[in-house]
Amino acid sequence: MKKIMTALLLTCAASALPMGVSMAQDAAQLAPIADYVKSDVEPWLNDPAIIDALKAQDATNANLSAGDIDALDKKWRAEVDGSDHSMIDGVLGNALSKFLQEKKTASGGKITEIFVMDAKGLNVGQSDVTSDYWQGDEAKFQKSFGAGKDAVFVDEIEKDESTQTLQSQASVTISDDKGTPIGAITIGVNVDAL
Repeated sequence: MKKIMTALLLTCAASALPMGVSMAQDAAQLAPIADYVKSDVEPWLNDPAIIDALKAQDATNANLSAGDIDALDKKWRAEVDGSDHSMIDGVLGNALSKFLQEKKTASGGKITEIFVMDAKGLNVGQSDVTSDYWQGDEAKFQKSFGAGKDAVFVDEIEKDESTQTLQSQASVTISDDKGTPIGAITIGVNVDAL
């Protein structure tokens, strides 16, 4: 993807967006993406398919070390380029991934990809294969989950060379019924389809 604009972080105080929303460039260009996420995505973020999968993976991964996370990420990246896809297939075949694939299809082309990350930034479910398994070192995770409850981060608009469409990623913190952040979701939005 080719960046078409320079990132400039704007906080909600500098724009007309709700509290907790931050953006990587001009708020006027990214506001429709934030609005779409608020109206069309956030209503299903408390679905048991998401919450239950996050709670289960958070429990499973609670004691992973940085070295463990690095090893999992390396295995994933090797599978992306290799012939063994057992780890990738396990994630893409799980119930959460099927749920996310259905949401992507139901969007009518507005959503280009969706993936859910646990409290460590590791993939839990996804609509499409991601290039890496660990998102914890990226802005999409750090500016959503890392910013706490109700955080929304809309990243810069980029041109996808393969599809020639303008896209942005919006990331939202996911919390349990007590308001405790348990993970995050990133939604690729086709700006041309909004």
